Amino acid sequence: MSVADKLGAGSSFGRIPRNGHRSERGRAKAVAQGDVPEYELVRLPLAEVSPTPLNPRRNFGSEAELVEFGEKLRTVQLAACTAVTRTVYLHLWPEHEDRIGTAQYVLVNGERRYRAALQVGLEALDFVVRDELAVSREEFVDNLLKENLDREDFDVLERARGVQELVAVCQGNQSAAATRLGKNRSWVTNQLALLTLPEEIQALLSAGEMAERDGRQLARRLKENPALDAASLVSLWKDMKVQEAAERQEKKELLRAAREGRVLSADNTKAPQEPKSTRASADTVLSADNTGEASSGGTIPHQGSDMVSGAGPERIDGPLLRQLLGETAADQAAALAEAFSAEELAALVEALSVHA
Repeated sequence: MSVADKLGAGSSFGRIPRNGHRSERGRAKAVAQGDVPEYELVRLPLAEVSPTPLNPRRNFGSEAELVEFGEKLRTVQLAACTAVTRTVYLHLWPEHEDRIGTAQYVLVNGERRYRAALQVGLEALDFVVRDELAVSREEFVDNLLKENLDREDFDVLERARGVQELVAVCQGNQSAAATRLGKNRSWVTNQLALLTLPEEIQALLSAGEMAERDGRQLARRLKENPALDAASLVSLWKDMKVQEAAERQEKKELLRAAREGRVLSADNTKAPQEPKSTRASADTVLSADNTGEASSGGTIPHQGSDMVSGAGPERIDGPLLRQLLGETAADQAAALAEAFSAEELAALVEALSVHA
């Protein structure tokens, strides 16, 4: 079997037949009967294919990584690339004619596979040609971006540039772009804000050294004070991280105090110790309505204006829970995992399922 025959032999292609073995009339009949999809698997020479200049992805891996991937493609291609025809593409972007050269097809997705194949000298790959993905500029960019949004290695700046391109083809309408992506308008606005940051900050985001939420915070600071330069923003970021670390430690101490039966009054001072029978303990679990439910006699006292020792078990309110655990589900899960053992967490989950 030749290398070309092996390409595209992956099982993920299912029962999609290859083009070239069916007449146009036979294919039309098969599509009408539902025997095959409207597009079929075809093998295209890479010399006839061009990437689109619109692809927001910039990082395709190192040369060594592309070579390794290319050698895998030499054996089997587990997913087909997707392309549209030259005619359809240039109908939307006639200004790209020089950039795609004489290519008869333009990639919608699969550029990393394309580059890896070229790196090891492969001449062809398997494609599906889907001109319906390019019925409009908005549709083409939408499909191009959605394909990349599902990738784990799509860095935040690549994503932001893709969103920017989609907003542009939507005539600047951020709401329309958000609807296409299944996101809300504020998400789109936050993506665009990342592109206002200095290149030094964008590089930190792309490298994964700075969290996206930190980048959004810095973008807000920059909007409030456009005079801030990269060095000032980095200094602000470092101050933010120090403050967050202090807040995490404070929450950790609050949780430890709750576990040991020490509660906090409204002014964040220790309340008098309660009798052991009504103090929070490692046996205490929280029900779905944020009440203290003891699995073996313990309860969590309510944080009210008056906390009288020995007054009996009361509920713990939502604000105190958020103070102890954090605002988001991720923060709460992390705080619980840090404060409780595996056995205690299992008891908590069991109690919550009972009260759900």
